[in-house]
Amino acid sequence: MQPYFLKVFKMNKLKLMNIALAMMSLSTAQAGGILTNTNQSISFLRNPARDAAIGIDGVYSNPAGVAFLNDGLHLSFNWQVAHQTRTILTTNPHFALGMRNEGRTTKEFEGVANAPFIPSLQAAYNKDRWSLQFNFGVTGGGGKCEFKNGIGSFESAVGAIAARLQPLGATGYDVEGYMRGKQYYFGFTLGAAYKLSDNLSVYGGARVLYGSASYKARLNNIMVNTAAGAVPFGTFLDNANTTIAGGIAQCNEGIALLQGYIAQYPATSAPADLTARLAGTEAQKAQLEETQKSLLALETYREGVNLMSDQSGVGIAPIVGIDYKVGAFNFAAKYEFKTRMRMKNSSTVKEAHQIEAVNKYRDGSSVSEDQPALFTVGAQWEVCPTVRVNAGYHLFFDKDAHWYNHEEKKLDGNTWEINGGAEWDITDKLQVSGGLQKTNYGLSDEYMNDMSFVVSSYTFGFGLGYKVTDKVKVNVAYFQTNYDTYKQDVMPVATNNTTHNDFTRTNKVFGVGVDITL
Repeated sequence: MQPYFLKVFKMNKLKLMNIALAMMSLSTAQAGGILTNTNQSISFLRNPARDAAIGIDGVYSNPAGVAFLNDGLHLSFNWQVAHQTRTILTTNPHFALGMRNEGRTTKEFEGVANAPFIPSLQAAYNKDRWSLQFNFGVTGGGGKCEFKNGIGSFESAVGAIAARLQPLGATGYDVEGYMRGKQYYFGFTLGAAYKLSDNLSVYGGARVLYGSASYKARLNNIMVNTAAGAVPFGTFLDNANTTIAGGIAQCNEGIALLQGYIAQYPATSAPADLTARLAGTEAQKAQLEETQKSLLALETYREGVNLMSDQSGVGIAPIVGIDYKVGAFNFAAKYEFKTRMRMKNSSTVKEAHQIEAVNKYRDGSSVSEDQPALFTVGAQWEVCPTVRVNAGYHLFFDKDAHWYNHEEKKLDGNTWEINGGAEWDITDKLQVSGGLQKTNYGLSDEYMNDMSFVVSSYTFGFGLGYKVTDKVKVNVAYFQTNYDTYKQDVMPVATNNTTHNDFTRTNKVFGVGVDITL
């Protein structure tokens, strides 16, 4: 029995358990912060700078300003369709051992996130100085993301095992991976705005947030390639168990024989070489028994990894706002307090694991997933009766939220956004608008991982509104986000090789909505 062989199996337990980290979150937010969607209307898609605009969509973006709409019932129905991709270009020396990788050390892993129906509803009833308001929307998540071939951390874990087994004749590996996450955070907001004067209004309300998420990860058909051909991982475990059992038996025989020799000498007078050989054999046996226990833990992964987790939770947070009009200008601000969210797990992970991140999905546990507080401020300038120019700023207080295992502490800073846009009434019926938004996340190498990631970006949107009648207006828009590429160097758990990841995403949204005044 080779000492290196023993070391291999002591480490393999941690490596295969690390694969279970695939159950990390897969948020599919389309615009806004790490856990917040700000695209709550087609008017926003047409022009993201809506923080000081006065319209029915302001029930979400500028609720205090809605008080300046005419008396009556105002409704806005919105439907968005989003398509997003996530691409991770991973470089790891162990990939060269992959039977399908043709010696390459760099692989691309792509996930596709589709959200065919993202609904939202804004409603307001204005009477005199009061405006009673309701908003429903998907304020976080909004779809599912699927990696049909798994992700780099899946394959690198299996590759690390194959590399450790090379002294035993392993020449490569093969594995089939899969990962999918689905997440929806439904927001229900109720509040009221009041006009203190013809130029000043204030707002107070609260949002109830209901979160629903599910995650699935699969790692099947793990193979170890040898000179005799590819061997199923289960077969390899059987062979290893036989080898270890044989090694323990040999140690027992050696210990008994050495003890017999030593017993022939008076107490404490046995030759030093005999006592040293006995101590060494006993230590080898203890190491073998420890490896045997680690090998027993690997039995869970004999047929691969199949993990499922469903999460749900409820939170509530106040919202306040203010709007002030002066001449051709309108200024507004809004503050959404932090939403304390605890997502309860219903999962196949029944017992605590040695790797803490796996415990995020332990059955029956509650996971911290706060939606961060958000401050927005905006301005609108009515250049002339038919043209308006908008600007805004968003600050998400990510560092003050509480996420599982305090992931928020790994960020370098909070998320911020700046946006600008314009709107032009071409005729009494036809209106066009467009705008830009820059989003910057406070990312760090420690925070980023290929199971859940965001990337700083800039977004453009444009569209038009058409008044079918004096009471009905149709909005259509296109909204596209162009992401940066984040480059990361990390050393995965229980490996001696540096992995390099390039993270990027794409996002395209099309929306249609109807505004109604009664």
